[in-house]
Amino acid sequence: MNVFVTGAAGFIGGSIATGLVRAGHHVTGLVRNAAQEDELKALGITPVVGTLDDSALLADQARAADAVINAASSDHRGAVEVLLNALRGSNKVFLHTSGSSIVGDASGGKSSDDIYYEDNLPAPTVDKAARVAIDDLILAAGKDGVNSAVICNTLIYGHSLGVNRDSVQLPRLLKQARKSGVVRHVGTGQNIWSNVHIEDVVALYLLALTKNVPGTFYFVESGEASFVDMTTAIAEALNLGKPQDWPLKDAEAEWGYEMANYGLGSNSRVRGKHARELLGWVPKRASVLEWIRLEMV
Repeated sequence: MNVFVTGAAGFIGGSIATGLVRAGHHVTGLVRNAAQEDELKALGITPVVGTLDDSALLADQARAADAVINAASSDHRGAVEVLLNALRGSNKVFLHTSGSSIVGDASGGKSSDDIYYEDNLPAPTVDKAARVAIDDLILAAGKDGVNSAVICNTLIYGHSLGVNRDSVQLPRLLKQARKSGVVRHVGTGQNIWSNVHIEDVVALYLLALTKNVPGTFYFVESGEASFVDMTTAIAEALNLGKPQDWPLKDAEAEWGYEMANYGLGSNSRVRGKHARELLGWVPKRASVLEWIRLEMV
């Protein structure tokens, strides 16, 4: 297939694009600047320079492709609308990358027993309402001639398949630990996130290209762990002392409001049945703690 991938120079998009090439697909990847072109070419990806604000470029690429994967931003409504308009009535595949912070509770590191399923999502927080509205727009397009899906990733671990990029959450904890010599988590670190290895994420996108049921929402997870368990594993990997609690205000100063409250300070416990039942997805990696101890550093 000819696949157009936005965010092709990023961790998720670059890994997906590389996985597509390895599987025999032809991939055109959107990158923000010409300096990234050679990096993509070396991976067998055809680069096109532009941004999510380049509406004509996005529409042209979508119409020329057999399938479109948006891995550049979960929050850029304008780009999603342009891509959907270009694809409407074509029955082409459109896979949109979202993230499970949409069910995040910004608990400040406290634990929660709440677990969410694909067919029973909570009302979003004010912070996440705009992202959920974009997800809903994409799912609705499944009834309008777009083979659409929202792929809602949890905490992704593992090293990039192609481009030299880091994932979002764990590398921030690692960087702070290396800088300060102390591993820290938000609050008491009792908050829990579902997680998944990047190689399993890529495998799911590959399956969805040919097996997606239009208008499907997928949670992508193969396990879960508390942040205190993950920071303890980081401390062991770095030969540092036990991880320490960190007040939310200090975490915000280090990582910013969004990352401290949602990426690192919330609970996001979900279960993904659709990928397993509809796509036949079987994740191969199930222990983020083992990966941290043995492969992260």
